Amino acid sequence: MRVRGPRNHFELRPASKFIFIAGGIGITPILPMVTQAEASGQDWQLIYGGRSRETMAYADFLQDTFGSKVELVPQDAYGMLDVGEILGESELGKAVYCCGPEPLLNAVTEHCSSWPDANVRTERFVPQESAQHGESKPFEIELATTGMTLTVPPDRSILDVVLDEGIDALTSCGEGTCGTCEIPVLEGSVDHRDSVLDASERASNATMMICVSRAACSRLVLDL
Repeated sequence: MRVRGPRNHFELRPASKFIFIAGGIGITPILPMVTQAEASGQDWQLIYGGRSRETMAYADFLQDTFGSKVELVPQDAYGMLDVGEILGESELGKAVYCCGPEPLLNAVTEHCSSWPDANVRTERFVPQESAQHGESKPFEIELATTGMTLTVPPDRSILDVVLDEGIDALTSCGEGTCGTCEIPVLEGSVDHRDSVLDASERASNATMMICVSRAACSRLVLDL
């Protein structure tokens, strides 16, 4: 039996300062991040919004444990999170981590879109609205481990095609949000339609999510 460690597309990467933004249940992956940042002596701040103080998980624990580093913003008392005020201007070495509802994630990524070398990481519960749009054409994939060549039709995914052939491929969400089906790309360019990879990861064409992403060329060679 072969095993390996877990995959993580929302890991805490080195930075000189962290801004954590959580909305509702989005506090779940943020909680261990602030704990790690505090244990490492990092400069960090958490802004946590929710519908009401009573519905915000870990609110008392966070405030009692970390004090002024945590700002609770229940909507019924203070309104929606003001992303512009929270994030301010671009700052060298500042990293932004956000998890929560889609409007919050979109507001954060839009605010930071003009920052040079922006270090913004988001965790999504649903696919980005624009992620899986675009024309779908047939293309070929070559599986490097076997040399097998398969055709992916316009109405099917790479994942569908390889599973039909009895090839063991990891999968979970099937919509490009979890990263489970990520496969290394050895040759070819990718039409990325996932909600996991950031801009630099997409530009590298090193990996793709085979449940939703397609070829931006006539043939892909995959490490599968």
